[in-house]
Amino acid sequence: MRHPLGHGAADKRFNTPLKTIRGLGTAHEGTEHFIRQRLTAVANAILVIVLAIVAIALSGKTYPEAVAMVGSPWVAVPLALAFISVAIHMKIGVQVVIEDYVHNDGAKVLLALLNTFFAVAVVATALFAIVRIMLAALAAGA
Repeated sequence: MRHPLGHGAADKRFNTPLKTIRGLGTAHEGTEHFIRQRLTAVANAILVIVLAIVAIALSGKTYPEAVAMVGSPWVAVPLALAFISVAIHMKIGVQVVIEDYVHNDGAKVLLALLNTFFAVAVVATALFAIVRIMLAALAAGA
């Protein structure tokens, strides 16, 4: 009698390779990227709501009032976290597109490096601006 799940030579196509069990794709990081992408998406959703509230609160404020508000840790920290989370989310998304649609290995490596450098540059610039605003708020309060 034949086994209902099939264990013959013709049923080898149903065997699951180890990399599929581990969740590893061709880049060997598929599941990890998928989970990171979803986590940063949830973080981005929460942080964007917080930042929208801050943007609404900033409307009608004078420049010194806005600097004082953005320079406060209660606003600066979520702002910094938002930039970091969005940059990670962006880097992973662009990396997936590069891995899926760029077939030349040299171009793939170059674009992956440029993608990483761009994400780091965005975060570094944003964090520098946030620190400058915090320092301006401290100087104005002293």
